[in-house]
Amino acid sequence: MKKIFLILVSVVVLGCSKNDTDYNCNYLLDVGVNLTVNLNLPQYNQLLFPVNAVRVSNYGNDGIILVRAGSNSLLAWDGADPNHASSSCSTLEIVGLNAVCGCGDGNEYSLITGTALNDDPQPCTLKPYRVEAISNNVYLISN
Repeated sequence: MKKIFLILVSVVVLGCSKNDTDYNCNYLLDVGVNLTVNLNLPQYNQLLFPVNAVRVSNYGNDGIILVRAGSNSLLAWDGADPNHASSSCSTLEIVGLNAVCGCGDGNEYSLITGTALNDDPQPCTLKPYRVEAISNNVYLISN
Protein backbone atom coordinates (compact mmCIF):
# COMPACT_ATOMS: atom_id res chain seq x y z
CA MET A 1 0.00 0.00 0.00
CA LYS A 2 2.89 2.35 0.81
CA LYS A 3 4.44 1.69 -2.61
CA ILE A 4 1.21 2.60 -4.41
CA PHE A 5 0.90 5.77 -2.34
CA LEU A 6 4.51 6.76 -3.08
CA ILE A 7 4.04 6.10 -6.78
CA LEU A 8 0.85 8.23 -6.90
CA VAL A 9 2.52 11.08 -5.00
CA SER A 10 5.55 10.90 -7.31
CA VAL A 11 3.36 11.02 -10.42
CA VAL A 12 1.44 14.02 -9.11
CA VAL A 13 4.58 15.92 -8.06
CA LEU A 14 6.53 15.15 -11.22
CA GLY A 15 3.50 15.63 -13.47
CA CYS A 16 2.81 19.16 -12.27
CA SER A 17 4.57 21.77 -14.33
CA LYS A 18 5.50 25.27 -13.22
CA ASN A 19 5.44 26.35 -16.88
CA ASP A 20 1.77 27.35 -16.67
CA THR A 21 1.32 31.00 -17.55
CA ASP A 22 0.83 33.01 -14.38
CA TYR A 23 -0.87 36.24 -15.41
CA ASN A 24 -0.88 37.62 -11.88
CA CYS A 25 2.81 37.04 -11.07
CA ASN A 26 2.29 38.51 -7.58
CA TYR A 27 2.38 42.12 -8.81
CA LEU A 28 -1.13 42.49 -10.20
CA LEU A 29 -4.17 42.27 -7.97
CA ASP A 30 -7.13 40.12 -8.94
CA VAL A 31 -9.44 43.12 -9.36
CA GLY A 32 -13.03 42.42 -10.38
CA VAL A 33 -13.82 43.85 -13.81
CA ASN A 34 -17.29 44.27 -15.31
CA LEU A 35 -17.21 46.85 -18.11
CA THR A 36 -19.63 47.29 -20.99
CA VAL A 37 -18.12 48.95 -24.07
CA ASN A 38 -20.21 50.36 -26.92
CA LEU A 39 -17.98 50.93 -29.93
CA ASN A 40 -20.47 53.43 -31.35
CA LEU A 41 -19.59 55.89 -28.56
CA PRO A 42 -16.91 58.49 -29.46
CA GLN A 43 -14.36 57.34 -26.85
CA TYR A 44 -14.34 53.80 -28.34
CA ASN A 45 -14.96 54.69 -31.99
CA GLN A 46 -11.34 53.90 -33.00
CA LEU A 47 -12.04 50.26 -32.14
CA LEU A 48 -14.43 49.97 -35.08
CA PHE A 49 -11.34 49.75 -37.26
CA PRO A 50 -8.64 47.03 -37.13
CA VAL A 51 -5.20 47.67 -35.64
CA ASN A 52 -6.29 50.27 -33.08
CA ALA A 53 -6.02 50.37 -29.30
CA VAL A 54 -7.74 52.42 -26.58
CA ARG A 55 -7.12 52.74 -22.82
CA VAL A 56 -10.10 52.72 -20.43
CA SER A 57 -9.17 54.26 -17.06
CA ASN A 58 -10.43 53.27 -13.61
CA TYR A 59 -10.74 49.53 -14.31
CA GLY A 60 -8.37 46.67 -13.54
CA ASN A 61 -5.03 47.44 -11.88
CA ASP A 62 -4.13 50.46 -13.99
CA GLY A 63 -6.81 50.76 -16.62
CA ILE A 64 -7.70 48.32 -19.39
CA ILE A 65 -6.22 48.37 -22.87
CA LEU A 66 -8.71 47.36 -25.57
CA VAL A 67 -7.33 46.31 -28.94
CA ARG A 68 -9.07 45.68 -32.27
CA ALA A 69 -6.80 42.98 -33.63
CA GLY A 70 -8.87 42.04 -36.67
CA SER A 71 -12.27 42.75 -38.15
CA ASN A 72 -14.07 40.58 -35.57
CA SER A 73 -11.48 40.32 -32.80
CA LEU A 74 -11.45 42.54 -29.72
CA LEU A 75 -8.83 41.90 -27.00
CA ALA A 76 -8.61 43.30 -23.47
CA TRP A 77 -5.45 43.52 -21.31
CA ASP A 78 -4.70 45.02 -17.92
CA GLY A 79 -2.94 48.37 -18.34
CA ALA A 80 -0.27 47.71 -15.68
CA ASP A 81 3.12 46.11 -16.30
CA PRO A 82 2.82 42.59 -14.82
CA ASN A 83 6.57 42.48 -14.14
CA HIS A 84 6.62 45.51 -11.80
CA ALA A 85 5.15 46.44 -8.47
CA SER A 86 2.48 49.11 -8.90
CA SER A 87 4.05 52.55 -9.23
CA SER A 88 3.67 55.72 -11.27
CA CYS A 89 6.00 54.35 -13.96
CA SER A 90 4.40 50.88 -14.28
CA THR A 91 1.44 52.18 -16.31
CA LEU A 92 1.73 50.80 -19.83
CA GLU A 93 1.68 53.30 -22.69
CA ILE A 94 0.10 52.31 -26.01
CA VAL A 95 2.59 52.62 -28.87
CA GLY A 96 0.99 51.26 -32.03
CA LEU A 97 0.15 47.62 -31.27
CA ASN A 98 2.63 47.44 -28.38
CA ALA A 99 2.44 48.43 -24.72
CA VAL A 100 5.57 50.03 -23.23
CA CYS A 101 6.44 50.38 -19.55
CA GLY A 102 7.81 53.74 -18.44
CA CYS A 103 10.05 52.38 -15.65
CA GLY A 104 13.22 52.62 -17.74
CA ASP A 105 13.91 48.89 -18.06
CA GLY A 106 12.52 48.64 -21.58
CA ASN A 107 9.62 46.26 -20.86
CA GLU A 108 7.50 46.09 -23.99
CA TYR A 109 4.58 43.77 -24.79
CA SER A 110 2.61 42.81 -27.88
CA LEU A 111 -1.03 43.88 -27.62
CA ILE A 112 -1.94 41.00 -29.96
CA THR A 113 -0.35 38.12 -28.03
CA GLY A 114 0.30 39.67 -24.60
CA THR A 115 3.88 38.38 -24.60
CA ALA A 116 7.01 40.39 -23.83
CA LEU A 117 9.04 41.69 -26.76
CA ASN A 118 12.22 42.24 -24.69
CA ASP A 119 15.49 40.48 -25.40
CA ASP A 120 15.44 39.31 -21.77
CA PRO A 121 12.58 36.85 -21.22
CA GLN A 122 9.97 38.15 -18.80
CA PRO A 123 8.25 35.77 -16.36
CA CYS A 124 4.81 37.34 -16.82
CA THR A 125 2.65 38.10 -19.83
CA LEU A 126 0.00 40.80 -19.93
CA LYS A 127 -3.05 39.94 -17.86
CA PRO A 128 -5.97 39.22 -20.22
CA TYR A 129 -9.64 39.89 -19.60
CA ARG A 130 -12.55 38.02 -21.13
CA VAL A 131 -14.32 39.79 -24.01
CA GLU A 132 -17.88 38.77 -24.86
CA ALA A 133 -20.00 40.25 -27.65
CA ILE A 134 -23.39 41.29 -26.24
CA SER A 135 -24.84 42.78 -29.41
CA ASN A 136 -23.67 44.59 -32.53
CA ASN A 137 -20.62 46.68 -31.46
CA VAL A 138 -21.32 46.19 -27.74
CA TYR A 139 -18.95 44.06 -25.62
CA LEU A 140 -18.70 42.94 -22.01
CA ILE A 141 -15.18 42.97 -20.55
CA SER A 142 -14.86 40.84 -17.40
CA ASN A 143 -12.70 38.38 -15.53
